[in-house]
Amino acid sequence: MKKLLLTFIAIVAVSALFADNHQGSLLKTGEQVPEFSVTTLDGKEIAITELKGKVVLINFFATWCGPCMKELPEVQKQLWPKFKDENFVMVSIGREHTKEELSKWNKKKGFTFPIAPDSKREVYSKFASQYIPRNFIVDKSGKIIWQGVGFDQKELDEMMKTIQENL
Repeated sequence: MKKLLLTFIAIVAVSALFADNHQGSLLKTGEQVPEFSVTTLDGKEIAITELKGKVVLINFFATWCGPCMKELPEVQKQLWPKFKDENFVMVSIGREHTKEELSKWNKKKGFTFPIAPDSKREVYSKFASQYIPRNFIVDKSGKIIWQGVGFDQKELDEMMKTIQENL
């Protein structure tokens, strides 16, 4: 019984710790988004400093990540078609992946939203220390207005609602 109680307390303490820091996030909601730029698989440069005036979704993933592979098809099906023609930019950044790896992988997957490699975690390390999938929504002024870790439909619905409300 004592072991069970101690285990429960440990789980609650760890959960509280993760809830307070968005599970490895280095940023707080309301902060300015860190400066970065990436080059997408189709050769376009996306520089966050040039996106003021747009709502931006920054998604971090890896091809080996199970929750990421559940999230990205839903983003392709539900989120991307709804907002791609709006005042909206999305970039999905492959953590620790090269352009070659992501190009080969995406030929099989067929995602149409912008995907960029971050082979050395140079961009990811400005946002978080661990855990994917990870999403940040940036408002038109460049401030982080929402962030999430992991994937479920409720979180995707929250992301879509936040984007819609800020367009």
